[in-house]
Amino acid sequence: MSENSNKPNVLFWIIGIVALLWNAMGVKAYLDQAYQTDAFKEMYKDSPELLEIVNNLPSWYTALFAIAVFGSTLACILLLLRKNLAKLLFFLSLIAVIVQTGYNLFMNDGKEHYDAFQYSMLILIPVIAVFLYLYSKSASRKGWLS
Repeated sequence: MSENSNKPNVLFWIIGIVALLWNAMGVKAYLDQAYQTDAFKEMYKDSPELLEIVNNLPSWYTALFAIAVFGSTLACILLLLRKNLAKLLFFLSLIAVIVQTGYNLFMNDGKEHYDAFQYSMLILIPVIAVFLYLYSKSASRKGWLS
């Protein structure tokens, strides 16, 4: 098979499926927060101050959270369907993640309550968002997306 084939390699499918699962967890986190589920409240049982801060985040922040997770989830589906629109959605999601991360690192009053897991997510989420955007651009250049 030629290296310039329009057929994606196995790694493409693995990355697409793992990314979809990752983003589905993000959607669940968003829905748990939006609907104040018991599982969401349980995460903050040892830090009621942080729960109060999370519950009072600005509405634009919550909107960015939705754009990030739903946009990236849809982008993963489009990537697996080999649609070029995935690039744009990954880019929009990346912008939302960058603004959210900036807010969490520099403006959020709750940052003093963050633990190691929360700080690691502040690093991991943008890294994955950048990777998915760049990977979708690469897949498009290789002719895997149409």
